[in-house]
Amino acid sequence: MAYIGKTPVIGNFQKCDSISVVNGQAAYTLQVGGANVSPQSENHMLVSLNGILQAPVDSFTVSGSTLTFASNLVTGDVIDFVMILGNVLDLGVPSDNTVSLAKLTATGTKDATTFLRGDNTFAEAGGGKVLQVVQNTTTSNISTNSTSYVASGFTQSITPSSTSNKILIQLSGGALDYDVSALKVFCALYYDINGGGYSATGSFTVTKISSTFGVPNSQTFLLSPNTTSVVTVQPYLKSSTTNNAYINRDSAMLTLTLTEIAG
Repeated sequence: MAYIGKTPVIGNFQKCDSISVVNGQAAYTLQVGGANVSPQSENHMLVSLNGILQAPVDSFTVSGSTLTFASNLVTGDVIDFVMILGNVLDLGVPSDNTVSLAKLTATGTKDATTFLRGDNTFAEAGGGKVLQVVQNTTTSNISTNSTSYVASGFTQSITPSSTSNKILIQLSGGALDYDVSALKVFCALYYDINGGGYSATGSFTVTKISSTFGVPNSQTFLLSPNTTSVVTVQPYLKSSTTNNAYINRDSAMLTLTLTEIAG
């Protein structure tokens, strides 16, 4: 609705400024803090005249910021107070520092470590957040002439803090190489949970060497171990023949990095 002057705060009790009676006058201007205010209707007001509460409509009316009594007031009459009660059935804006966490219907843990999501639930921040990073390096010459995958012996372990977290595995550096031409070198990422035995990550790189120069070895895999036990990762190696295949020939620097990502 439109207002003349200052709009009253919805749902908030306001006491109007003192009003001096003028002999023979029925209409008076309502103000709060020197600014005009306009109640929604007579039924949203408490008016006391000469110590007696007045009946809305019968004893007074309001139009905009003007309060009009049913009859003219005379010298000696006293307008004790005028209270504006706000709009019926509308809470409006709560006063500062009046709504506690207990008043909210949202589910979840309500404390300093959580935030309120759009689905009305409290959750911890940090989805996708990096929680910890561990790394191992080696310059050892790692090779095999086996045609089946064998462990390289180069490992790094990490312990996830939650079963919902993921482990980003990054193997880089070193070089895939061979002793004879037309040899394929296979390097795969394997992982073990709490000594239960190694398994392939499910997606690994197969690289073919086509020259006498080593090819840089770089692999990345996002693992979902669903555990809070120790997870150990290591590359496995095999050759396509019984000739030697290498993943770190000439003592290059091979790096294995494990990063825990919040789920």
